[in-house]
Amino acid sequence: MKKMRMNQLLRGAFVAVLAAMLIGFTASCSKDNDDNNVNGAGKSHKVVFKAIASSGSNIDVAVYGIDGNPTTASSLSGSTWSSPEITSEPGAYSANVAVSAVGPGASATLKVQIWVDGELKKEGTSSGQYLSASASYTF
Repeated sequence: MKKMRMNQLLRGAFVAVLAAMLIGFTASCSKDNDDNNVNGAGKSHKVVFKAIASSGSNIDVAVYGIDGNPTTASSLSGSTWSSPEITSEPGAYSANVAVSAVGPGASATLKVQIWVDGELKKEGTSSGQYLSASASYTF
């Protein structure tokens, strides 16, 4: 008798848990607002990448791009660099930049920036004589 009662209790608990999961799943899906404009998707953006090194530093190479489409700018010189303005495709996911430079000493600094639609969105820094800074921004 006890074994039968325990079996019924376990079955009842299993059915209750299964029903709760089904109701929870249905309720969570019914309020989904599948908006194609999540994280800026569906919009194009104007993106500019910049690098600023301390005085006496020399920027060598910059690699930048949107969604895994990198562009390499090599044989650079000077302590500042800016990419041309890039218009992302609607639905683009991220923008990335990495810049290397050589400074005059251990106190040299390098800052990289990602500007999206005229606003500074992300910044990365490095310090030392041999500088490498990167930044990534998700739209």
